[in-house]
Amino acid sequence: MRIGVLAGEASGDILGARLLAALRQHYPQLTVEGIGGPLMAEQGLQSMFPMDRLSVMGFTEPLKRLPELLRIRGAVYRHFRDAPPDLFIGIDSPDFNLRLERKLRASGVRTAHLVSPSVWAWRQGRIRGIKRSVDHMLCLFPFETGIYRDNDIPVSFVGHPLADEIPDRVNQAEARETLGLQPRGRLLALLPGSRGGEVQLLTPLFLQAASLLLQRDPALSFVIPTASNARAAQVRAQLQLFPELPVTLVDGRSREVMAAADAVLLASGTATLEACLLKRPMVVAYRLSPLTWALVSRLVRTEFAALPNVLAGTRLVPELIQDQATPENLVQSVWEVLSQAAVRERQVAGFDAIHQRLRCDFAATSAAAVRQLLQAHPR
Repeated sequence: MRIGVLAGEASGDILGARLLAALRQHYPQLTVEGIGGPLMAEQGLQSMFPMDRLSVMGFTEPLKRLPELLRIRGAVYRHFRDAPPDLFIGIDSPDFNLRLERKLRASGVRTAHLVSPSVWAWRQGRIRGIKRSVDHMLCLFPFETGIYRDNDIPVSFVGHPLADEIPDRVNQAEARETLGLQPRGRLLALLPGSRGGEVQLLTPLFLQAASLLLQRDPALSFVIPTASNARAAQVRAQLQLFPELPVTLVDGRSREVMAAADAVLLASGTATLEACLLKRPMVVAYRLSPLTWALVSRLVRTEFAALPNVLAGTRLVPELIQDQATPENLVQSVWEVLSQAAVRERQVAGFDAIHQRLRCDFAATSAAAVRQLLQAHPR
């Protein structure tokens, strides 16, 4: 058995490694080629190019790197066109992978894609291109499967690996001790994002809200995880304007920070899922530049921005987006979470239900879907 796999960033490397480990239990002589990181290499991947050459973000960096990215994609395409694998699996990185999958599929290679693009939320017209690109879509969330079934695209819900990894309950006292935080006292975690633009827009807003919350509860303290040295420098610059705030900065370790907290104020994004699985009551906020918001708001076709709300199908957690994201509104929502047990209990009950739905043994379930595709369409 020989398969091609391509992951363009660290999160895809994690997913790919788990999938490959599960597949190897059924195909001990499995040969794997393509692009991935160190975790997939441990599972036998022979990487054609360093994965970090594909790890580009934002709008301008991909344009600057476009000639190199096109050369890499062309080389991968020609390799598998000339020596077809039993299956090619693209992992996330949809802008890169789906075009590659479309060309490979047109040349007769079976293709699968792991991690659905957010077609349920915006740019739904992409579904036509996806239909030409993949023989099977593997989704991490159950609500994603509907749009594929509606468009006659074979699809499987395989669960989310974080739901397998995070226990039903995490030890708050242990997390505080690990981080060197005070064992007692009300603690609010602030997560203004991991990208420079997010941190620039949200950190002042979060700190203004923290200052107002401190007036309501002088014993309240705060903790902020920073994703990199550059993000830490941004946060420290803003903290100089709020010398009264008792804030602890932590280098990374956002999961432990959220586990240590009584509640979390955070940017909309994947961290909201982690907070949900950690069972930490939360308030979600987000801001974009006015021009970006004017463009994005016309494209989005989903009622909710926060993943817990999307998964619950209802407004389980407060989400304050763009003009609604004011210090006063954040304070009101966070204070309700901190001070009202009924609000916290309602959120946690919803988080428990989400956790159970997403816990499907991702590795075994995704491997089973791949095996079924291989058996149904042997090369």
